[in-house]
Formats: sequence, C-alpha cells, structure tokens
Amino acid sequence: MKEVLLVEDEPGLVLTMADRLRSEGYAVSTALDGDDGFRKASSETYDIILLDVMLPRKSGFDVCRELRDQGVATPILMLTARSQTIDKVQGLKLGADDYLTKPFEMPELLARVEALLRRQASSSAPVAATYEFGDVRVDVRCTEVQRGGQPISLSAREFQLLCYFLEHPGATVSRQELLNEVWGHRSVQSTRTVDVHVAWLRQKLESDPKHPKYITTIHGLGYKFQPTAG
Repeated sequence: MKEVLLVEDEPGLVLTMADRLRSEGYAVSTALDGDDGFRKASSETYDIILLDVMLPRKSGFDVCRELRDQGVATPILMLTARSQTIDKVQGLKLGADDYLTKPFEMPELLARVEALLRRQASSSAPVAATYEFGDVRVDVRCTEVQRGGQPISLSAREFQLLCYFLEHPGATVSRQELLNEVWGHRSVQSTRTVDVHVAWLRQKLESDPKHPKYITTIHGLGYKFQPTAG
C-alpha cells in the first residue's frame, strides 16, 4: 500500500482528499501546518507528499526547499490557489515535481498522484548502470549524479528527465513527448514546465548553461541530448 502525506490546512479539503485517497487504496497521513508537515516528511517514509503552498507556521515553499536541502527525494505535488506562472516556477525551482492549482477535480489529483508514483518506480527500475558524458557521471541505480567528481543534487523530476535524455541520445524530442513520457499525463501540464526543468538541468550539468552543448534546443521542435558533443 502506497503511503501519502497530505499537508493541508483546510479541514474540509483534508477530509475530502483523505477519504478519496483511502478509497483508492492509499494509506494517508495528514498534517495541518508546515512545521508538522516538515517534521513528518523528514522523519518518516512516504511514497508521495501532497503539499499546500499557503500553510500556517511554515509555507509549502519553505517545506519543499528544506526537505530537498536535507536530501529527501520523495515526489512532491504542490497544491496552490495561486495561478501566476512565477509561483509555479518557484515551486519547481525549489524541487517540487508537479503542481496542481485549486480548485481541482479529484480525478485530476488522482491522475497526477498515479503519474508521479509510476515515474518514480520507473526511474528506479534496473537499466544501464551508469552513463558518462563530458565530466558528468550518472549512476542510475543509485540515483547519483557527479560532475567533475563532485555530487550534484537533482530533484526526482530532474533526474527522471535526465534519464529520458540519456535513454534517447541524438533524438529530437518535443516538449509534448517529454510531458507525456516523463510527467505521465497528456495535455494537462504546460510545456513551460519542461523548459523550466531543462533550464535547471543545464544550470547543474553544463559548463556554460547559456550556450549548452549537451542538452540543446532545436527551435520549433524541442530538445536534443548530445552526449558526445565536443
């Protein structure tokens, strides 16, 4: 049974979401503020965290950042009433794997949860043990990335995206393909989400992120991973 941590301060929404998730076979733990949510997420093991942005005592953004700083790689789905792109981008930059804007329908929430869990399982499935390009070394089974011999911290979604590029070297892949295959759902997420994650991969893996040589943009088509680029 998959373990879900729901961090949300609206009692009615907590009841509705928890009941529906349990009816779908999930085990659900809850926290009503950011401090309690952080304590549970950092000290106990969960398969996914549903994290509201506007929380008492500690914001969801702060919880997300501090969890990632501590090395907690559990997939995080941000729940937010904010619709501005800048807020969504901020959550992704802090290490969130997906976001859902309130109000939302329960079937969409369940689809997002299932997609994140499916991608998490896929990313940890046995594949080629290691990949190397330039001064970057990726150990897929241990979910470890090094650049120049130094460890690089990637969010779960960044790692999944990198693995997809590694598995499709030289192929031009569209933003929609990446959404379908890495995020696991169709026509729900904006393709801007892909651009944000690619930009952050470049920041961490490229020596000159503004002029990338490994993850390049193919204008009008998408992206191409070129591991043998000089």
